[in-house]
Amino acid sequence: MSFGGGMSAWIRREVVQKRGWLDDTQFLSGLALCQIAPGPNAVNLAIFIGATLLGAAGAAVALSAMLAVPAAILFVAGYVYFTLRALPQGAWFATLLVGAGAAAIGLTLANGVRLTRRGVRGPTAWVVMVATATAVGVLRVPLLWALLVAIPASLLLTPRRKPEAK
Repeated sequence: MSFGGGMSAWIRREVVQKRGWLDDTQFLSGLALCQIAPGPNAVNLAIFIGATLLGAAGAAVALSAMLAVPAAILFVAGYVYFTLRALPQGAWFATLLVGAGAAAIGLTLANGVRLTRRGVRGPTAWVVMVATATAVGVLRVPLLWALLVAIPASLLLTPRRKPEAK
C-alpha cells in the first residue's frame, strides 16, 4: 500500500532483489507497459507480475491482493481523517499526510535513478530521456503528446542490432 506513489520501488525490491521472480529487464519492460496502460501503475504492475508468473490465475490473485485490503484501510483512514480534521488539534494529521507524500516522491526518484542507470544505454537514449523529461516536467507538455514524439524518435535514432547467428 502506498500514498502518492513510490509503490513501484517497493515492488521492484520485493520481486527483483529479494525474491528473484523477475530480472531488471523483465521488470523494466513490465513497468513501461504498465505506465502506458490505463489505471494505477502499481495495480497494473501487480497484474503483470501475477500474469507473468502464474497466468490468468496469478493476475486475478494479484488484482484481488492489490485492491481488497488497501480499499478497507482507505475507508478507515478516510473516516479517521474526517473525524480528526474537525477537531481543533487535528491539523497534525494533514502534516503527517504531507510528510508521507514527500517520502513517496523520494522513493519514486530513487527508483528512477536506480533503474535509469540500468535501463538507459548510449547517448541517444539519454538525449531522448532528458528531452522527454524536460518536455513533461518543465514545459508541461501532456505525457501523451510527449510520448507520441519520443517513441518514434527513439526508435528512429536507436541503432539496430544485427541478429545473432545461430
